[in-house]
Amino acid sequence: MNMLLRLLPDLVWLVPALPLLALVAVGLRVLLGRAQGDAAEPLTARLCAFAAFCSLALLLALDLGALLHGAPGHRVLGIWFASGNWQGTLSFLLDPLALSVATLTALIGWLAMRFSANYLHREAGFHRFFIVLSVFLAGIQLVFLAGNGLLAFVGWEMCGVASFLLIGYAWQRPVATANALFAFVTNRGGDAGFLLGLGFAAAWLGSFEWPALTGSPDLPMLTARLLAVGFVVAALAKSAQLPFTPWIGRALEGPTPSSAIFYGAVMVHAGVYLMLRLSPLLAQVPDLMAALVVIGTATALYAWLCGLVQTDVKSALIFATVFQVALMFVAIGLGWTTLATVHLCLHAAWRAWQFLLAPSWLALTQGAPKPAPAWLRRWQRLYTAALERFWLDRMGFTLLAKPTESFAHDMHGLEENFIDRLLGEPGRGSPLRVDLPLIVGDGLAGRALAALAEQLQRLETHLSLRGRGGIGERLLRRAGAYLHIVEHLLEQPRYLMMAVMATFVVIL
Repeated sequence: MNMLLRLLPDLVWLVPALPLLALVAVGLRVLLGRAQGDAAEPLTARLCAFAAFCSLALLLALDLGALLHGAPGHRVLGIWFASGNWQGTLSFLLDPLALSVATLTALIGWLAMRFSANYLHREAGFHRFFIVLSVFLAGIQLVFLAGNGLLAFVGWEMCGVASFLLIGYAWQRPVATANALFAFVTNRGGDAGFLLGLGFAAAWLGSFEWPALTGSPDLPMLTARLLAVGFVVAALAKSAQLPFTPWIGRALEGPTPSSAIFYGAVMVHAGVYLMLRLSPLLAQVPDLMAALVVIGTATALYAWLCGLVQTDVKSALIFATVFQVALMFVAIGLGWTTLATVHLCLHAAWRAWQFLLAPSWLALTQGAPKPAPAWLRRWQRLYTAALERFWLDRMGFTLLAKPTESFAHDMHGLEENFIDRLLGEPGRGSPLRVDLPLIVGDGLAGRALAALAEQLQRLETHLSLRGRGGIGERLLRRAGAYLHIVEHLLEQPRYLMMAVMATFVVIL
């Protein structure tokens, strides 16, 4: 038993890999046409739930081994790639922070899978939902268990893609796709900060490993500040702190189970986890710690005021979530990392239950939502600002989503009016001549090739397709006659001897 527990840390890669295996199995069923009708739903749900449960069981076994023999710590399982003096490794950091958060996430993920099997019954995108949710579970476990920033960034992006796909789950509705775009574009700013931090780590530390980033207490102040500021921006964006808060309200467009696990329980805490992971580095930069306190306090005040005027359950819950996450950032900024960790775990479990219960909440309470407090209603300007969410949604749409949509429309116009006309578009060609229907072309390049094909066809017809007595046949007969004369001359002895003597002269 003890030997098995000691070998388990080397199998930690199975925690994110098992949901991906379930994803592949479900994807193959869909591609092969075996995932149609109500009868196909239970197997999809069982495969994904079983993979999530196996990940949970493996993490529980790792927790048991950590209690008996101590946390395994940093484990390097292989080298991903190398370039120059630095390399990207397949490493995992199994310390108390990672194991506790990852185990809780695996439990919530498994419960969300079980809940979704009934909640999404007979939905058009049933199998698609489970595929994307498996992508998210694999990605978030990479974020929590990765031993280096590069592998964590892979999981970070997997979570972002899964979030985009599930916000736009009802892709037929323009509101859903618009909200998915808004959330996606906003989070790209945080991803840029993450990449900035990784670039500085590669240039200055020569490593992406978390111990290298957090285990250098003598870094110059400017180096530590620039190294940490990118990760701080990434954490603020992923955890919906100011000025990135508006995206999380729009993210509720997705199904309730995805709202529970993404924005109520797990992904919204990814930024908090990143700050906890890098807390030794942050401790070297007091001004960034102070900035976390200020931003967290401002976000908590914003979420509290906006939450007072909400009239639907999920919006009220999401602002309560943002409020609690903001308090975690305040605790990290004050250096209370243990308190922030405990707060994270308790809050994630509580919010998961609340969000999964949200569709039944009004029936359970049997009453209308409470109105805004009287003191807030008396302050008309503040009340209006809270109703409008301090106009941050509109500002974010104007500054981020609208330019992105305009750029996409411009690119579409460029492609339609210039590129397609220049290069052509497959399947839209037209014959150049009525009598030659097989020679078609579209666009400048396509029509030029079609014209060339027409000329080659004319040449072929003129030379060889006119039947007996054509130009091609006459030329070949004339060439054959000349070759026959040459052959007849070479058969004469005198000319044969002359050819042999000429050969010897050339050789000698």
